[in-house]
Amino acid sequence: MSYPTAQTTTIENPRLRLLNKLKRGEYPLLTFMGIGSVRMAQIVALTGVDGIIIDCEHGNIGDDAMHNAVAAIAALGVSPIIRIRGPAHDIIKRALDTGAHGIMVPQINNAEEARQIVQSSKFPPYGVRGQGSAFPAIAHNLTTPEYMVSANETILTMIQIETRAGVENVDEIAAVPGVDMVFVGPNDLAQSLFGYVPARGDEPEFGAAIDKIIAAGRKNGKWVGRMVNNGTVAKQERPRYDMVAITGDTKAIQNWYIAELDIARS
Repeated sequence: MSYPTAQTTTIENPRLRLLNKLKRGEYPLLTFMGIGSVRMAQIVALTGVDGIIIDCEHGNIGDDAMHNAVAAIAALGVSPIIRIRGPAHDIIKRALDTGAHGIMVPQINNAEEARQIVQSSKFPPYGVRGQGSAFPAIAHNLTTPEYMVSANETILTMIQIETRAGVENVDEIAAVPGVDMVFVGPNDLAQSLFGYVPARGDEPEFGAAIDKIIAAGRKNGKWVGRMVNNGTVAKQERPRYDMVAITGDTKAIQNWYIAELDIARS
């Protein structure tokens, strides 16, 4: 079935900062958030990022914190994305009912898994998502009827490629209608390929895997993103990616304190 997606939609909503920047080719910058706090969400949202990935896979974030973070981030004009803990239908539904502007799904290994995610992310007739919450429309600055019209076309579905099987099947995964982005998970990918983290960066197999993921995205007309450790790498990777996420709140806090304490004690 052919239908409009986030890449082809003609719906315009200024609240959807990340989608709008992707469509304009402006290389949006995101970060991860693993600390479940409204204040942390607000502080990070005021840094100038275009989107915040609320990490419900690895972060200390439950349902209440997830809902509160989405509301706080969206209210400040930044796009909230939820990295869910797995591809189950109920998890996807619960995440999207917060009003998230998109979801990121970890460790996807084949096209059938990707198809199921798309089905769970879209309302009928394109999927099987149920409607029953007043909350999601708020973060899109829409009424519920307006949200029901726009959601299928504007919510971003990001698939993480971070396993050996995912790399092997990435072309088929990227070809699935409704998959908007393939996103490189470099740490889990290194663990899957080599049994250690992080990758050194000079392993030929790692470089070939990254190239294959990017090529699959380009071949199938999908956006490509990845996580990077700092702004310098983000700038270097701009020619290859449509979007990057620069580290996260926990690492940023640690890095700042470690560096400043080293200076103070020197």
